[in-house]
Amino acid sequence: MSQIVKVSIGSQGFEYGVKHFYNQKSGLISEILFDSLGLNPNQILELLNLGAVYVNNRRHLHDIQININSLFRIHTKPRRYNCDYNWKSLIIYENEDFLVLNKPSGLPSHPSVDNFIENTLTQTSLARNLPLFITHRLDTLTAGLIVYAKTNQFAKNFNIQIQERTIEKKYVALVEGQLLSSKKIIHYMEPSPRAPKKVSENFTEGWAFCELEILNQKKRTPDLNWLKINLLTGRTHQIRAQLSNLGAPVLGDFLYGAKLKYLPNAIALRACELDFNWGSQRMKFNLSEEFEFYEFI
Repeated sequence: MSQIVKVSIGSQGFEYGVKHFYNQKSGLISEILFDSLGLNPNQILELLNLGAVYVNNRRHLHDIQININSLFRIHTKPRRYNCDYNWKSLIIYENEDFLVLNKPSGLPSHPSVDNFIENTLTQTSLARNLPLFITHRLDTLTAGLIVYAKTNQFAKNFNIQIQERTIEKKYVALVEGQLLSSKKIIHYMEPSPRAPKKVSENFTEGWAFCELEILNQKKRTPDLNWLKINLLTGRTHQIRAQLSNLGAPVLGDFLYGAKLKYLPNAIALRACELDFNWGSQRMKFNLSEEFEFYEFI
C-alpha cells in the first residue's frame, strides 16, 4: 500500500457510517480507502462487492484506478440482509415479458444506496441469469407478490397501468386494536422521504392522496384482527401508516406503534393478490390469505 496521506473527511452522514472526502493522490480504490480511512483489504473488498463505494457520484463494484481530487462517498456500515433462499422456487409465474415472485419479508425489493446485491431484484436476476427491471415495490418488511419486468417495454406498460389505476393489488394483514368501522379509508401523506410516514385525515395542500378499502375483517384473537385490503393508491408505507393512524398498527410493525411481536425481520402484511393487463389478457395471481396461528404466538 502507498504512503498514508491526510485527507479531510466530511461529517455529513458520519453517524450512519457515510464518509465523504477528496483523494489527494491517484491510485486504486483499495489503496485510497486504505490510506484515507484505514480500512483493511477484506473490508474494502466487501464494500466494493456490495456496491457501497461511490466515486464522483458513480457506484463502483470493482477496484479500478481513480484520478486525483475525485469525490469519494463510502457507506462504511451498509445494511445487510439474509439472501439464503432458493430464488428459482420463489418464482410463481414466468413468461417472455415478466415474472412474478413471492417476495420474502426482510429484503428490499430493489437495490439500496448502500447495498446493490442483497435485494430480491438482484438475487432473482442472478438466479435467472438475466437482467430484470423494477415495476413496483414492496416494503422491506412486507412479503408477497411482486412483478419484475424482462423488457423495458413491459416495465413502461406496467407503470402506465399503475398511473391509470387499472392494476388491482390486495393485501392481508394482522392488526392490533379493535375492528375498524370504515370500509373506505382516505388520508393525506406528508411529502417527506423520512419514515415513519405522517398521514392526516384532513386535506393539506401538497400532501399525497392515500386511499384503501377494507374488503373483509374478522377477529383472530382478543388482541388481533385479520384484514383483507384493496390498495387503491400505492404510496410508500401507505397501508402501515393509514392503519396506524386508525389505531390498528400491523402486527410486528414497531415503527408504526405496534406493541406485539411477529416473526423476525417481518411484519404481518402480505401482498396476496395482483391483477393486471398483459396484451389482451387479464393476468391474475394470488397467495394464501391466511396467517398460520403458530406464526404469531
